[in-house]
Amino acid sequence: MKTSTQPSGLPRGARVIAKRAAGRQHGPVKRLVSPSDLGEVLKPFVFLDYFDSSVEADMRFSMHPHSGLATTTVLLEGEVEYEDTTGASGIMPSGGVEWMNAGSGVWHDGRAIGNGPVRGYQLWVALPPELELGAPQSRYLSASEVPRTGPARVILGRYGNVESPVPAPAGINYLLVRLSAGEQWQYTPPAGHNVAWLSIQRGALRIANEPVSNELVVFGESEDVLALTADEDSEFVLGSAVAHPHNLVLGYYSVHTSSEALHAGEARIREVGAQLRRRGRIG
Repeated sequence: MKTSTQPSGLPRGARVIAKRAAGRQHGPVKRLVSPSDLGEVLKPFVFLDYFDSSVEADMRFSMHPHSGLATTTVLLEGEVEYEDTTGASGIMPSGGVEWMNAGSGVWHDGRAIGNGPVRGYQLWVALPPELELGAPQSRYLSASEVPRTGPARVILGRYGNVESPVPAPAGINYLLVRLSAGEQWQYTPPAGHNVAWLSIQRGALRIANEPVSNELVVFGESEDVLALTADEDSEFVLGSAVAHPHNLVLGYYSVHTSSEALHAGEARIREVGAQLRRRGRIG
């Protein structure tokens, strides 16, 4: 990768863009990160989808499994009905957050309800060995339960004096930020957060004097600040973390740190799937 030089006019030590990705559209879903591509660069962030019902109206995600990872769904617009095999079910409102620690194996589903637009992001975070086969757990937050600092809502982790109630692994921050046209904002990552990325699908930013719009950008490996200016009203998600030092061993819906852990997770998925099949929940 070519080394970037520091553009003039930036705060000293401001982080610059190293990679850009436009993503791949599949119906209403745009795949921005997969474990087999940018997930290797951004781990523990190994997967990111942006979904938008204005592209295609069918927004049902049938019952499917995960293990070894945690999913986080941020609902920007609309309502989604959910159910998972930890026993949780209900309706996630606009602005809500779903956290699903799959651990040893879990199944869940979701479908858009109502006639309005539905937009949001789903993120996967790879879990460390001590958590990847733990008991599954889920947490659902309304918009009012997601803490805010300035223009940022703290979905995962801690920023400034604000901490998310989601029990995510240490060393991970995930923010939803909205800026007005002309507004400037700086993100100072916590110590050790040398992985950082940003996805914007609404609006336009200028980062390190470079225009950014309708894409995902990966920042160079450092702990420097991110300096952003909104060229228009903008909405984006941003992640930073301590780098995940483990291998990514992949199943179809699973990410583990070893083949042994993957085998155990997939075995548990089959067990839970058999229970769902007996109940007529899946075919």
